[in-house]
Amino acid sequence: MNEQERWRTSQKISVMIVDDHPMFRDGLQKWLELEDDIAVVEQCDNGEAALRLAVQRKPDVVILDINLPQVNGLQVARQMKTDHSATAVIMLTAYHDDAQVLHAMKSGASAYCKKDITPDKLLQTIRDVANGYYVVNDQRMDEREVQSWLHAQVEGSAGHVLTDGSEVYVPLSPREMEILKCVTNGLSNKEIARRLRISQQTVKNHMTSILKKLNVQDRTQAAVMALSRGWVRVENENRGSAANK
Repeated sequence: MNEQERWRTSQKISVMIVDDHPMFRDGLQKWLELEDDIAVVEQCDNGEAALRLAVQRKPDVVILDINLPQVNGLQVARQMKTDHSATAVIMLTAYHDDAQVLHAMKSGASAYCKKDITPDKLLQTIRDVANGYYVVNDQRMDEREVQSWLHAQVEGSAGHVLTDGSEVYVPLSPREMEILKCVTNGLSNKEIARRLRISQQTVKNHMTSILKKLNVQDRTQAAVMALSRGWVRVENENRGSAANK
């Protein structure tokens, strides 16, 4: 047990939960508060509130959904590590994507976990990151080990998932991102053209470029990739299928 871990034995780990689903937040808070060494000090439902509350509360650990409204989880993690380097961020996601794991860790996350993680594993992850460790795929690493892991992942990516150290790499133009967001919300090409005030042919041209850049076969695969990597989120609109053209 190192010095930091010995200090933790007499201090509760302060936790903030950031997720846009109230039932998930409330359930997780009630469950965590059954533990003698954990105190949930705050919860919120969006990235902007998370950044503001982190300044006020200075939690030891933030449990952060990657797919948030307003400011996504990757952006929040990066800003938190810039403003509050002592805060450990556990990134939660409904998807597992090797490229996104790398993006999350390079953004400043201390751990990357799927939402179907077992309760015991999440508890252990909270305690590990509070004590300065990193956790990826159930593997606990110290600072030296995680830097070695990151280097190996970047080397193995052949340049496909690199970031510049400050921004998450998204290989699309702003207009293509607008169109991809519309696709993830189920809009047809006709609806996208009307919303963005461009021609349907222009939409089709952009979609061809999007599919090529993302190396996917159709718009549904593009939408899944965008959602899983936290680039966009689904709005609460009753739209048609993303498969419509």
